[in-house]
Amino acid sequence: MNFSPDQLIIVDWGWGRLNATILFTWFEMLLLVLGSRLITRKLSSGPSMSRWQNLLEILVGTIANQIELLTRQKPDSFLPFIGTLFLFILLSNLLSVIPFYKPPTASLSTTSALALCVFVAVPYYGLATRSVTSYLRQYIEPSFFMLPFNIIGDLSRILALAVRLYGNVMSGTIIGFVLLLIVPLFLPVAMQALGLLTGSIQAYIFALLAMVYIASVLKMDGNS
Repeated sequence: MNFSPDQLIIVDWGWGRLNATILFTWFEMLLLVLGSRLITRKLSSGPSMSRWQNLLEILVGTIANQIELLTRQKPDSFLPFIGTLFLFILLSNLLSVIPFYKPPTASLSTTSALALCVFVAVPYYGLATRSVTSYLRQYIEPSFFMLPFNIIGDLSRILALAVRLYGNVMSGTIIGFVLLLIVPLFLPVAMQALGLLTGSIQAYIFALLAMVYIASVLKMDGNS
């Protein structure tokens, strides 16, 4: 039994392989693109709107409110990045209920790539609101001797993001498989329902922590 989608090879060309991680990642990206296109092609500003547009507006509004609470800034510039992270992880975890589907978030390579995106986004957003000198100065506060510790702190929290998401998704997959062998009827169904809940929570936590890390380097009122 292959628990990681990296181990499930779909096509082997000899010079390269297509595994389940890549295949299902492409599939999710296609779903997100097509879904957003279908929902937004006939937007309505009146009282009558489709249920999908209503759901999308609630989702986007909730994410925007969370970003504004954390950053105390307008969420427009952060919404595309944080919203995409949340939707990708959420969709990946929700689709895990489909038989033979391997969520990409059960691969350490996927969670590491997502964490790397956050690692790049932190200085990107930080330098957008602060000068280079002000941004780099935080690494030597309160003294120059803190420089290596602050750098290690940045690297370790990104590593924690990747490992936390991977560990939670992978453990849920393993537990569900074991319970399916032991109690093959009702308990696995309950575990799948619990997995959907925890998967949604993990998507929220990942996006929330990403926003917390970004907010920590932004220029706030009164900061130089």
